[in-house]
Amino acid sequence: MIKKYSLSDAHFILPEKRIAHTSIVIEEKRICKIGGVGGKNFSFKNNYFVFPALINIHDHLRGTYLPRVGPKDRNYYLNWSYWDNDLKSSDVFMERSKISIEDCYFLGAYKNILSGVTTTNDHFPHEMNDKLLPLMPLRVIRNYALAHECSSFDLKWGEGIEAEHRKAVKKNIPFITHLEEGFDEESQSGIPILEKLGCLDNHDILIHCIGFSDEDIDKAKRAGANIAWCPGSNIFMFNVTCKIKKILEAGINVSIGTDSTATGSINLLEEMRYARFVYRRMYREELPPYEIFKMVTANPAKAFRLEKDLGTIEEGKLADLLVLKPRDDDPFEALLKTQIEDIVLLIKEGTPIFGSPDYEELFREGEVEYSTIMIRGKEKLVIGDPEGLLKRIRKAVGFNKVFDFMPIDTS
Repeated sequence: MIKKYSLSDAHFILPEKRIAHTSIVIEEKRICKIGGVGGKNFSFKNNYFVFPALINIHDHLRGTYLPRVGPKDRNYYLNWSYWDNDLKSSDVFMERSKISIEDCYFLGAYKNILSGVTTTNDHFPHEMNDKLLPLMPLRVIRNYALAHECSSFDLKWGEGIEAEHRKAVKKNIPFITHLEEGFDEESQSGIPILEKLGCLDNHDILIHCIGFSDEDIDKAKRAGANIAWCPGSNIFMFNVTCKIKKILEAGINVSIGTDSTATGSINLLEEMRYARFVYRRMYREELPPYEIFKMVTANPAKAFRLEKDLGTIEEGKLADLLVLKPRDDDPFEALLKTQIEDIVLLIKEGTPIFGSPDYEELFREGEVEYSTIMIRGKEKLVIGDPEGLLKRIRKAVGFNKVFDFMPIDTS
């Protein structure tokens, strides 16, 4: 394994919108130096952009399957529980049940990896995912407390809102919950419930928040809470999303998440583009690309309380990097235009997990097993064996199942 190497001759996206044509040195999983070279040098010799690897703040990995299940005849849901009933009675759910839960998790992992993500959260209780998360080929955060949501529709995950929140404060980890995902009176009482229980503070990652009033936004801001915005899932299920402009203007830390593919976008790249589209449609103005970039890098790192290690390219931080062949001269526009095949390298803690065979030496020097795949006619190397995963799933369901988030040309 190469313990020390450098990446040079590229444009690195540094904090505060700085773009530097420089190099970085990686040693023992971390960025040890910006500028100069050290160890084995890998020169890109092209106009590539190097970003912090993306962070998907909200996913349900075992729910990774297609097609989506949602409202019929534009009869949108009053709250999430109506969707859950439709899901459990659907042909899609019956089909998904033919494959193992472990393979569902691997599908979710590759959905994220192939879109430039090295870190996500699986919103399920620890007793449901503790044995699976260490098997995943990307970082799925394991230090979190949670409630499913704050209403009687709650699935009673964890030890209860108050106990889970106390755990978050004691361990300095995030407390994660769906909140106000609906329009009935109870669903819209999420902030008052957290406030009454003394559980509204800066440990909170509040997911969806589509029922937020202006007063809720103000309280979330004053508490220092974080919000996970999933516009694809929100519009699909409810035909509306949160008051995102007011939330951003309030200065709340907002991150973008995919939710599961059962309702959300096929991957984080598509969710970012959809967020831009929805904002434009709602407000007839642009959500700046740089703001979207922060919503999938620095902002979720802060929300997960991992900003010392992730979210930006800085000396001392983990070497989680995304190298792109750009489709635009502006790096933030280029990120929004990125397709899976444009990813040159995706690096987690200094080890490549997806990318171009042009850098095969960097892959092969590691202690990780890789396979060669074809994506839209382009050869790529990837950690593990996603093509084998697809073959197992197709055997289990009995036909040539296709997933838009895994456009692998199988043999």
